[in-house]
Amino acid sequence: MAKIKGAIVVDTERCKGCNLCVVACPLNVLSLTNKEVNIKGYNFAQQVLEDTCNGCSSCATVCPDGCITVFKVKL
Repeated sequence: MAKIKGAIVVDTERCKGCNLCVVACPLNVLSLTNKEVNIKGYNFAQQVLEDTCNGCSSCATVCPDGCITVFKVKL
């Protein structure tokens, strides 16, 4: 049986740093940036744990602006 890994892509320029995706992630894969901001001046979400995401899409589901895309990759 193939193992499935998730990959998260965040549209950082559209993200407004609402933190909903960080709270929704059951594996604590996402975090808001501390020192970087996007063109609008917001701290944006980023994937901090590379090999932990299982592709559940909870983060993408709660994102009010549709900034997150989740891919599932077979290993």
